[in-house]
Amino acid sequence: MEFHEMGAVALAAALQAGEASPRDVAAHFLARIERADGALGAFTEVTAERALAQADALGAPDPSRALWGLPLADKDLTARTGVPTRYGSRAFASYVPAASDPLALALDELGAVSLGKTNTPEFGMTGYTESRVAPPARNPWDPATGAGGSSGGAAVAVAAGLLPVAPASDGGGSIRIPSATVGVVGLKPSRGRLPIGSGMDVPGGLSVAGPIGRTVADAAFLLDALVPSAPYAYATRAPGEGPFLPCAMREPGPLRVGFTTATPWDGWTDTTLHPSAREAFAAGLAALARLGHDVEDAHWRPTGYPELFTTIWRASAARIPVPDERLDEDLEPLTAWLVREGRALPAERLLAAYAAATAFERATIAAFAPFDVVVTPALAQSPRPIGWHDADDPERNFAQQCSYAPHTSFVNVCGLPALTVPLVPDETGRPVSVQLIGRPGGEAAIISLAAQLEAERGPLPWPSGVLAR
Repeated sequence: MEFHEMGAVALAAALQAGEASPRDVAAHFLARIERADGALGAFTEVTAERALAQADALGAPDPSRALWGLPLADKDLTARTGVPTRYGSRAFASYVPAASDPLALALDELGAVSLGKTNTPEFGMTGYTESRVAPPARNPWDPATGAGGSSGGAAVAVAAGLLPVAPASDGGGSIRIPSATVGVVGLKPSRGRLPIGSGMDVPGGLSVAGPIGRTVADAAFLLDALVPSAPYAYATRAPGEGPFLPCAMREPGPLRVGFTTATPWDGWTDTTLHPSAREAFAAGLAALARLGHDVEDAHWRPTGYPELFTTIWRASAARIPVPDERLDEDLEPLTAWLVREGRALPAERLLAAYAAATAFERATIAAFAPFDVVVTPALAQSPRPIGWHDADDPERNFAQQCSYAPHTSFVNVCGLPALTVPLVPDETGRPVSVQLIGRPGGEAAIISLAAQLEAERGPLPWPSGVLAR
């Protein structure tokens, strides 16, 4: 079995046991990137020489470093010392940071080997990964379609076996949207689960760091590695010793599972489910009932959401470090519009939006409280062609994004954990996903339930659109 076929958990164990060397593993993944990424656009920067030097410098296996020797890559919103970090924007096309962000420092401390930067749209503001500073991230199942966003490059890299697992971030669905688009597992943790990449210093207080993996166990493994034992102090756990990977190895027991196809965007934009999304959702509910869970309608009827979310999202763009006079020159039309709108917002309107978001959070958590897990479709539409999103009309573009993925952003507003798991193939063979939403701090339940669905589904196929083996 080749390294990319092993999965992150098995590969990390082989590295720790001395059955594989960090250099050989890094070289294997770098060779796959060299062969396949020209057709995929998963990476914006590949740091091959630096990665091999980092692998060589690791020394002997170290059980205290959970990611020792494992090849990963930074989403191109995460600064790394000496590595071009463009934030998907022409405004930073030549930027090379002098200091690393906390997440990059944490990955280094945990022993990971960085292969470079994964593709993201401009400042991570969109649910698709196309920008003017890099080729688009393409879906390995059908390269004529996009990979979703904003962690599109990370999801593509995992789906095509260019990385065993990937760190990413999610402010409105940015882990779950691309993971569902390309048929891998995307896990958004609860707000505050990872102090790095979670809090009011990230866009709108909505974004959290989290993992993307080919399997539920791989995603849980990376989450375990990143969960600190105390704020900014990282636990020294060997693979399998964290709180979440064991959840992927055990049956969840009978759960009360709610379901809903309602979205907060209903009536604001078209949220009609594509037949493949309806089929996957129905198949997921049938599998859950077959597995012995109590499945019932959650009867959730959200109100008042579009105004609060669009206000907070525009405000989050206001601090993008580009002066007003250069917005149209340096930024893409959607981003420039968001920045301009955000900077014009009166303080009282923003405060009212946060108050409305708090009320929405409380109402949603109360509606979901009777259930251990709530299931929704992951996406409403099938993958969109490259260039489908309107490049010139920002308001239409935003509505298109909400039509594609209307079930994700409210989870960020509520601070809940959520996971997308691929289930049944569409006409291209791409596995179509459902979303599992947990209670506050309820990662364990969604991980166990997703692993059970994954086992029921059977092995995940490799994508057929490009090199995968």
